[in-house]
Amino acid sequence: MQYVRLGTTGVKVSRICLGTMTYGSSAWRDWVLDEEQSRPFFRRALELGINFFDTADMYSTGISEEVTGRALRDFATRDQVIIATKVCQPMGSGPNDRGLSRKHILQAIDASLRRLGTDYVDLYQIHRWDYETPIEETLETLNDIVRAGKARYIGASSMFAWQFAKALRISRQHGWARFVTMQNHYNVVYREEEREMIPLCVDEGIGVIPWSPLARGFVTGNRPAVQQGRTTRSKSDDRAHSFYYRDEDFSVVQRISRIAKQLDVKNTQIALAWLLHKPVVSAPIIGASTLSHLDDAAAALQLQLSSEQIASIEEPYVPHPILGHS
Repeated sequence: MQYVRLGTTGVKVSRICLGTMTYGSSAWRDWVLDEEQSRPFFRRALELGINFFDTADMYSTGISEEVTGRALRDFATRDQVIIATKVCQPMGSGPNDRGLSRKHILQAIDASLRRLGTDYVDLYQIHRWDYETPIEETLETLNDIVRAGKARYIGASSMFAWQFAKALRISRQHGWARFVTMQNHYNVVYREEEREMIPLCVDEGIGVIPWSPLARGFVTGNRPAVQQGRTTRSKSDDRAHSFYYRDEDFSVVQRISRIAKQLDVKNTQIALAWLLHKPVVSAPIIGASTLSHLDDAAAALQLQLSSEQIASIEEPYVPHPILGHS
């Protein structure tokens, strides 16, 4: 396993982050693995040297945090792992059970810590932009959480670059804890982040930890346009169907398949290696539903793509509408 600084912070994270949306309760989504099915993934991740784990309060409505917390307590020591979670998405039917108000954030961090069974999280992230709450209120509250020792660092997720720049400016003006990471939608078939967000992150020293680095499995090359996939998740994943499946997206995957065949590796390894070649990327967040997914991700770290191969993969790309900010 390789390790890298998370942005310009001093903390070191594995270059692969295990995302835990897949682990929790099948009652939430039919493709989610229940706790006993989930535990081997945490054990294998740790065996591979992965020390970075990303969850969110809304995954399985809190159960993912509980599963993650129990597994990491059983298989690791707290000071050897980096735990990230998120706040913003609905956690109930009440008007204050969501968003980034001071009331909800303070309630949410304590609830997340209880579910995770820890005194602090290493990275506390806002799970999208809240258009109804002044960003000053959100940032001051996050600063208080850091000062209270409940979070070591704070991060943000998919939003417009102007919003992220505004948040960073306000934090700087007030001397508040600032965002150190951006968890954004970035992969070989969706590269709109390269226009403004990625350059901003480079300029500000922000660590990029992309979600959906394999385009929700689209890069595997097993997603016919008509059938839209063979797995339970791919067949029911309306979001993936709206994000990808353009003719140009299939052209990118064809380039990946060609190079994968030449190198005798899997498509997913090529797609992940492409992302890992981007200097701004700290650690792609991998969702694994079979143990081989973890092994393939670790193997991608050893792949060196030539400049010609990278150019070949990137050549068919065409602009997309902005996807993933909500």
